[in-house]
Amino acid sequence: MKETRMIMTNTICKQDLMAIGYKEHTARSLICQAKAIMVQKGYPFYNNRRLGRVPTEVVESIIGTTLHREVE
Repeated sequence: MKETRMIMTNTICKQDLMAIGYKEHTARSLICQAKAIMVQKGYPFYNNRRLGRVPTEVVESIIGTTLHREVE
């Protein structure tokens, strides 16, 4: 039986997005957009190619909904 639960971490990466159903390109694009938003907000730390983890709330603001993950 599957149940839906909210992602409980403060950050999210491409693999997390793919695990909840996003395609690889879409997940990568969301992370890239979130990093750009964080740089605009004044966090130059996110202006780094190797960084692939961003705040979940920024990704949620981009997609316009809260993120849920299916658990068995």
